[in-house]
Amino acid sequence: MQYRAPFWFVSLMSALAPYASHAAQSRGRLIAEEASGMRSVFQRDRDRIIHCTAFRRLKHKTQVFIAHTGDYYRTRLTHSMEVAQLARSMANHLRLDEALTEALALGHDLGHPPFGHAGEDALHAAMKKHDGFDHNAQSLRIVTALEERYAEFDGLNLSWECLEGIAKHNGPLCRKALRQKTRNGRKNPLPYAVRVYAQQQDLALDCWPGAEAQLAALADDIAYNNHDLDDGLRLGLLQFEPLFDLPEIGDAARAVRQNYPDLSPARRRHETVRRVIHAMVSDVAAETQRQIARHKIAHVRQIYELDEPVVRFSPRMEVSNRVIKKFLYQHMYRHHLVTASMSKARRLIARLFALYCAEPELLPPRWQQKCAAKNSDSRHEIARTVCDYIAGMTDRFASAEYQRHFDLAGGLNAAMPSGLEH
Repeated sequence: MQYRAPFWFVSLMSALAPYASHAAQSRGRLIAEEASGMRSVFQRDRDRIIHCTAFRRLKHKTQVFIAHTGDYYRTRLTHSMEVAQLARSMANHLRLDEALTEALALGHDLGHPPFGHAGEDALHAAMKKHDGFDHNAQSLRIVTALEERYAEFDGLNLSWECLEGIAKHNGPLCRKALRQKTRNGRKNPLPYAVRVYAQQQDLALDCWPGAEAQLAALADDIAYNNHDLDDGLRLGLLQFEPLFDLPEIGDAARAVRQNYPDLSPARRRHETVRRVIHAMVSDVAAETQRQIARHKIAHVRQIYELDEPVVRFSPRMEVSNRVIKKFLYQHMYRHHLVTASMSKARRLIARLFALYCAEPELLPPRWQQKCAAKNSDSRHEIARTVCDYIAGMTDRFASAEYQRHFDLAGGLNAAMPSGLEH
């Protein structure tokens, strides 16, 4: 359904660049809805994501450090909000649609299971015989199927532009030639949730998404690196001295030390991170403008036709970004204190998954009904339902469920955790 913008919104279109995703030209929603008189289609998408259950759960889902580490460290919710702020600021500068950019930034991590990447690794291993698990694809599954809020449809019925941006968070999911082969019946390499939804709606999975989605993905990179650095320094897993050898971070740290030699450690950390973020954001804005001029982009359609992204780091900053990622992986994500807790989390998820698959009657009634509705004799369908259930858990809910089912020391009358239907 072609979206028709309210009359008052059309006058705002001139503020957007011609290569932006224009709400008045949206490809609409899979299920037709009457247009809002107060919000554009993309503003409505953003609001639906903010109000959905999966978004609220991000408050108690691990970013890097499990919740009990402390209240100051980032969760998936605070990370998503920080990504949205960075993305929205850059969108404003580049004259892209801020509401669509914000919706994509807020929705990009909805599919993350408890305990961050450790939880994802455990679910993917458990689902190896059942098409695996991918948190980006799970985000699409949540907004198209798992959220149960509306009388007339499952999911959130988001716009085409929002769905394709979520599905292609990291770029095209298949090449055009490969896409043709899958249509001819050969093995489909797409993640399960994407493959299922692609049967209902074509999200152009073989091309880059619009500029707003590309921008949200880079904002994710910027926020991830810098805020994990901030948390790592705060917790003491990282020290300042090794940072002087890193590109961008070293320059910022030296400038802060020279200009403010007596600064407290906390202020020194914040000032350094702030400067690195500013350098990366400025680089993306400048390089994107160069790419738009180079390709003579005058319409969003041209962005879809390119074989490369237009929103990007400069070659120099791209190298710096990879170096910083590698440093964080080696010195923080692989730190023995982090890996110890993540190892425990993987075992917890694996045991819960095996238990629920073996005894689906332990699932809450609504989830038991899902198993029955999909054919209770199908191991594949039961596994996917269990996977959806566990992926929706928060860290603390997963821990409580594990204790309830496996901790016999508390006896058989152990307290039931709240929110069993989550």
